[in-house]
Amino acid sequence: MNNLNILLADDDLDDCHFFKDALTSLALNSHLITVHNGEELMSHLFTDNVTLPHVLFLDLNMPRKNGFECLAEIKSDADLKLLPVIVFSTSFDQERVKLLYDSGAKYFMRKPAAFSQLKAVIHDALQHIARDMDIENSAARMQTSESNFVITGGQNLVL
Repeated sequence: MNNLNILLADDDLDDCHFFKDALTSLALNSHLITVHNGEELMSHLFTDNVTLPHVLFLDLNMPRKNGFECLAEIKSDADLKLLPVIVFSTSFDQERVKLLYDSGAKYFMRKPAAFSQLKAVIHDALQHIARDMDIENSAARMQTSESNFVITGGQNLVL
C-alpha cells in the first residue's frame, strides 16, 4: 500500500479533516487530494494532464452534483470507467447500496462516527484496493462480488 494517490470528494470539511488525520495516522505513503462538491470532482477528473488517483472516496450527499450523478458520469466515460470508486455515506440503506453496486462502484463503506473506526474502515478499504492493484489487471478491473462489496472495517452491518 505504498505511493497511493487518493482523491476524496466530500462537502463536509470536518469529515475531510478526520479522513486526512485517519489516513496520516495509518502511516501510509500516500498523497491525498480533496474536492468539496460533485462539480469540482468532475472538473478535477477531466482536467488535462491530471494523474488519475488509484482510488476515489466518493460521498453520496454533496451539493451541485451528488455521488450517484458523479458515479454515473465516471462509469460512462471511457477514460474514467476503470477508476475504483469507494462510495461512502452516513446511511446504510440496502436499496441504495444495491443501486451503487449495480451502478459500478467498486466498494461501499458507511461513514463511522468514531475516529478509531474511521481509521479501521479506511485501512480496510485501502487494503482491498492494494490487493486489487496486485492482481492481474484484467481481474482487478472486474467488479467486486456483491458479497464483498460492503467494507466494514469490523463494523457490524447487516445486509
